[in-house]
Amino acid sequence: MRIALAQVNPTVGDIDANAELCARAAALAEERGADLLVFPELVLCGYPPKDLLLAEGFVHACERACRTLARIVPRGMTIVLGTPTRAGKRAKGGIANALVALRGGTIIATYHKRLLPTYDVFDEDRYFTPGDDAVVLRVRGTSDAKPTAVGLSICEDLWRGEDAGFSQRYAGRADPVAALVRAGAKVIVNPSASPFVVGKGKRHRAILRGHAKKHGVWVAAVNQVGGNDDLVFDGHAAVYDPSGTLVAAGRGFGDDLVCIDVPAGGGKTSKASRAKALSSAAMPAKAARVADPLLSASEPELIFRALVLGVRDYCLKTGFRSAVIGLSGGIDSAVTAAIAVAALGPTNITGLLMPGPYSSDHSISDALDLAARLGITTATLRVTGAVDAFRPMLDPAFTANHLAALGATLPDLAEENLQSRVRGTAIMAWSNRSGAIVLTTGNKSEMAVGYCTLYGDMNGGLAVLSDVTKQMVYAMACWMTEHFEHAGFAVAPIPVGSIDKPPSAELRPNQTDQDSLPEYAVLDEILQRAVEGRESPATIARRTRIDAATVRRVMRLIDLSEYKRRQAATGLKVTSVAFGTGRRMPIAQRWRPWR
Repeated sequence: MRIALAQVNPTVGDIDANAELCARAAALAEERGADLLVFPELVLCGYPPKDLLLAEGFVHACERACRTLARIVPRGMTIVLGTPTRAGKRAKGGIANALVALRGGTIIATYHKRLLPTYDVFDEDRYFTPGDDAVVLRVRGTSDAKPTAVGLSICEDLWRGEDAGFSQRYAGRADPVAALVRAGAKVIVNPSASPFVVGKGKRHRAILRGHAKKHGVWVAAVNQVGGNDDLVFDGHAAVYDPSGTLVAAGRGFGDDLVCIDVPAGGGKTSKASRAKALSSAAMPAKAARVADPLLSASEPELIFRALVLGVRDYCLKTGFRSAVIGLSGGIDSAVTAAIAVAALGPTNITGLLMPGPYSSDHSISDALDLAARLGITTATLRVTGAVDAFRPMLDPAFTANHLAALGATLPDLAEENLQSRVRGTAIMAWSNRSGAIVLTTGNKSEMAVGYCTLYGDMNGGLAVLSDVTKQMVYAMACWMTEHFEHAGFAVAPIPVGSIDKPPSAELRPNQTDQDSLPEYAVLDEILQRAVEGRESPATIARRTRIDAATVRRVMRLIDLSEYKRRQAATGLKVTSVAFGTGRRMPIAQRWRPWR
């Protein structure tokens, strides 16, 4: 029996287009001789559909598309397709996160996901009714003497929260994998829609390998690929044989069709037959193990590729074909621009230079150097005149109310933020006139402590680096410099000056970030522990030996900046806890462990 795993990129809500995507993949799988074709979780509606599931007619449209696909897919093939369905009388109504099996022009079986994640960015309990049945299909290969028992599972049914630190959620719950094995499954397929998070790929591989070895079965998993809003999906199709050996792997962060031959009945395979894995990705000719692109790449490369895919899909799926970025000559705007070029192409990116009263000469020269390296067009909008034009309006009102005039004392926060807000107004005007989306450049370290200006540099449609710490921004810049051809650039894209110079907002004379913030190595260590690890200030100080006063100060800034982040542009998630839908902190609250 030949299994095909279709890494495809659906768009949430575009049911007809997603069905056409599945039909094209089915035709390709037929050409490659597949007997069983498996698509990702909820591929017909895209993941996550959120409240679209509650919209009148939405689930019905998915069911109608399923019936249509059943009639047009190759008749000799069994297709397993992810879709929402009505849960039926037995489940007392509701909606199920389901797999439907299509064969011979009809739906031959339906499986309802049993474990529904409701943590981090997931809220499946809000929409879905869990299933409680083990569903096993009998699939016969073209030359098989007997059919193979194929068990159906969906995403969390295999992970059980172990990949994200939430395994306690399923304590005492029946194991869907064990139920499939008891029902006679020799091959377990697992369609998923699991968002990319740094390090999660390794945990997923270990879980898949563990199930294969523990139960002596084949495990074939396929993940959605592409970006939907703040989430990025890496694809990660993989097949493990009953010995726990990886025998097929898909291309990361891209469409792929991964095929593998499984012995009739799902028995063990020889070393020679493992080399028969077929994929559009290159496979070694004589090897028992295959290369896994998601495990061999470094963290900076994985994050780079996730952000490129996230930017590309966010723009294309929301109707944008071009982007505009404010170029300061600094590292954040340089890395954002490089990612944008990799996602949309240089002809679709514009860089705006917006020098102000305290801008350095190298801020302009480094920005122009970056633009030349990337091949993007630029425009220069000098904001000093606009900033000065506010003084006759504001200063009389300030002084009449016993306030200092703009710039009368330094640092003058009002004057600093005014410069940023003028730039924010200018770049939004460019967006309005050109139709380009504004990509903001703030990183996670800055967003965490509020080192950003509301309605200023936070203006935009997508926050590319909002889940990337400052140190990782530098790591990505260095990776792009060292591996520019592998990253898809003709030359090293980031100017040396942008990497080497001290970071600065340049909103007052001789300003550097460390005038206001701890060293980024210290700041990022605190942030990782406080935001992702949820550790208290006392615990962080004890475990890191960082000065307790510094820890308390950073924790205070994180809490007080929540109102800013609530108004920020959508940010792409790449870590276990991003500032977004997976972190739900109140703004008006009095829990203050940093006091």
